[in-house]
Amino acid sequence: MKNNLINKINKLKKNHNAVVLAHNYQIGEVQDIADYTGDSLGLSIEASKTTAKLIVFCGVNFMAETAAIISIDKKVVVPEINAGCPMADMITVTALKKLKDQNPKAKVVCYVNSGADIKAESDICCTSANAIRVVESLTNTEEIIFVPDKYLGSYVASKVKDKRIILWQGFCPTHAKILPEHIMTAKDKYPGAKVLVHPECRPETIALADYVLSTGGMLKLAKESGSKEFILATEIGILHSLKRQNPEKNFYPALASAICPNMKLTTLEKILWSLEDLITEVRVPPEIAAKARLAIEKMLAVGRQV
Repeated sequence: MKNNLINKINKLKKNHNAVVLAHNYQIGEVQDIADYTGDSLGLSIEASKTTAKLIVFCGVNFMAETAAIISIDKKVVVPEINAGCPMADMITVTALKKLKDQNPKAKVVCYVNSGADIKAESDICCTSANAIRVVESLTNTEEIIFVPDKYLGSYVASKVKDKRIILWQGFCPTHAKILPEHIMTAKDKYPGAKVLVHPECRPETIALADYVLSTGGMLKLAKESGSKEFILATEIGILHSLKRQNPEKNFYPALASAICPNMKLTTLEKILWSLEDLITEVRVPPEIAAKARLAIEKMLAVGRQV
């Protein structure tokens, strides 16, 4: 059954000149069938440069929106239209405009984990892979409004001392669940393991990290490091690629229940349906897309910090 699904997907991909992009938190079989897996920045870069005419985006909705915004000559479809993001829903355009009015000199840095309308109200976007570098690139301002993730924003603030960073109080529920005691328990069990923590985690959890990295950064470090054991403080979907790419190394989740339910909604069946029907196209209103595109392109120009 599974092989039959895969064969059908591959045939339709060829017929439609399609590429499948999947985030590192997707279920294993979705990652395996993808043409490219990566973090938010990597997926954005891949979407911007692919020669395919159709992008099947396996992630959450804001990621697919980003792909649609920067790939104006391509069609972007999602296998699962209900794959939202709680953090992205924690800020509204009205609230952001009010914050901008209260801080007229500040530049707005928008984490890509947000809707297109929020990106359109921002000066530049960032991901967890380049947030520090993005903020540092804004040399003509001393004040930054950072939305919507307070934990990523506070991590950036701890590294960029010459700017006042105004934080919106959003957060990722999955990463917020990972507490210092989970790290300590894992370290007691695996004392030789390196601790890799995602910057969406709480500051007190980040304080226990050997390395603070995006999922793309975690994959890169695990491959290049001489260490054989790693504790991962992030969504557990990353373990699939880590184990596949490094079969001789051991990877342990800091919290086995750190699962993003929205990232797990996409299945092989839904990928097949999206390729058969082509009705779940992601569309962003042109006036919003044009403004959001500027912020995303500025982010892509900055690149990756690690």
